[in-house]
Amino acid sequence: MLQVNRAAGNERLRRLLLVAASSLVAVGSASALPAPAHAQAAPLPLTPSSRPDPGRSGDHLTITVRNAGHSADGTYELYCHPARGDHPDPAGACATLDRGTRWGREAFAPVPEDSICTMQYGGPATAHVTGTWVGRPVDARYDRGDGCQIGRWDRLVPVLPDLRQEGRR
Repeated sequence: MLQVNRAAGNERLRRLLLVAASSLVAVGSASALPAPAHAQAAPLPLTPSSRPDPGRSGDHLTITVRNAGHSADGTYELYCHPARGDHPDPAGACATLDRGTRWGREAFAPVPEDSICTMQYGGPATAHVTGTWVGRPVDARYDRGDGCQIGRWDRLVPVLPDLRQEGRR
């Protein structure tokens, strides 16, 4: 009888160890998953302000806006940390970019290809943003051709001009 109980106890212990080892492997492999296609470069720091020397960050963007109407069209230079340049609202633009920069999420990421977007047209405005943000190159294009693109544009206001209709903010 003692042999049977010892064998059953060993089997339980073996199963318990197998489950524990499998859990550790699963947790370890989850952290090694590849990054999304739009975030292939080195990961972003937790926040832009956590960089060693924010005064020498190199955060510089050139924003070119076309067909936005009014006085919004043009090419603007934006420097952050500290905020400056000929952009209409450098402090607001830099603050918006800082809020949109998080670990593992690209502030200038395109709309994912598998997104379901409303079929609405937000006008002919386009924008092209180039430069360096958080030490990474930026080359992003914006338009207002569907609901997803409009939302992507609006998330970057005031980096990009506010083209939302009055009363819908």
